[in-house]
Amino acid sequence: MANTPSAKKATRKIARRTAINTNRRSRVRTFLRKVEEAITAGDKDAAVSAFRIAEPELMSAASHGVFHKNTASRKISRLAHRVKTIGAA
Repeated sequence: MANTPSAKKATRKIARRTAINTNRRSRVRTFLRKVEEAITAGDKDAAVSAFRIAEPELMSAASHGVFHKNTASRKISRLAHRVKTIGAA
């Protein structure tokens, strides 16, 4: 348990940031799930439109520190490749 006023304030700040980051992470996962569902269904148009929405959402989360920048870039790259290969397969 925090004893000093500064430590108590730090725990309050951590709790606020955790709630915000959890919300952002959940939002990103929702957009990624929509892309995954479109890929699984084989609907290229839906997958492309969902991907266009998911990409800036993921990079926004990365810029806010929810994900590492390289992790977000890797996820986007892999998703883009999978969306691109829908019609070719």
